[in-house]
Amino acid sequence: MSAPRFRPDLVLGDRVLDLSRPVLMGVVNANPDSFSDPGHRPLDAQRAQVADMVAAGAGVIDVGGQSGITNVAEVDPAEEIDRVLPLVTSIVADHPDVVISVDTYKPPVVEAVLAAGAHIVNDVSGLRAPELAPLVARHRAGLVVMHTAAPPKTRLQATDLYGDVVVEVRDFLAARVASAVAAGVDERSIMVDPGPDFTKTPAQTVELLRRLPEVDPSGLPMLLALSRKDFIGALTDTRPKERLAGTLAAIAAVGSGTGVVLRVHDVAEVRRFLTVLDVLGSTDPVDPELRLRDELRWAAGRPDGTKAV
Repeated sequence: MSAPRFRPDLVLGDRVLDLSRPVLMGVVNANPDSFSDPGHRPLDAQRAQVADMVAAGAGVIDVGGQSGITNVAEVDPAEEIDRVLPLVTSIVADHPDVVISVDTYKPPVVEAVLAAGAHIVNDVSGLRAPELAPLVARHRAGLVVMHTAAPPKTRLQATDLYGDVVVEVRDFLAARVASAVAAGVDERSIMVDPGPDFTKTPAQTVELLRRLPEVDPSGLPMLLALSRKDFIGALTDTRPKERLAGTLAAIAAVGSGTGVVLRVHDVAEVRRFLTVLDVLGSTDPVDPELRLRDELRWAAGRPDGTKAV
């Protein structure tokens, strides 16, 4: 399966995000109950995680203040702002070249983070709030339009939910994109997200990813949130933190083309994977003087016990 290719740039106000190669979006949770890395982290720990991800190759940081865990109460917008705003503000100051995305669908949160300097609203609700798109337009920000067949925090796993999941996701995204553009959002600032796992069984998600080019025939850039997803866990019988191999396989299959942002937890590992994949899939010459540094030839030091110099 060859990776689909979408429009290779995203306009974010006065800057343009180059998507000629996949861009990594590192996930940083400012909430204590993430499904993949639960636990409270103070702001200093969140800032350190951001710094590590940027150093590892993340071009976008996605900040979340509410877990996607389903069938539990939503976080009040004021509390969500208290969680995400300090981190957004610190990223603006510490990493001015990094694009900041905020995973939210609540207009008060959107207003607060865009005013603070965030660049993208990652809306997992499918534009359920009519005020959201005009807010994005006013700030000249980017917008992720994701497919879902139910409100946020709702788990829906129905084998017969879709007649043709690809057609229904395609039509949903096209309608929501048109609505956002009508509200003033620049079409060049919109990414679509097919919503793997969101109101989809593993089989429905697999079908969607197998036919990914049909989901976005207009060629808008695509956010692919494949990392540690349930469909990978179902296929490999693994818990979230055991799904790196499956995540890399999914990226190899559908996420290595142009016009793609990859939302990932393991930034360094994905970057190394893409480096090798890119070289082996290219006809560009490799530097004949390329060598492995001596200190990297062994797990720890030389076999005779001396240190590599």
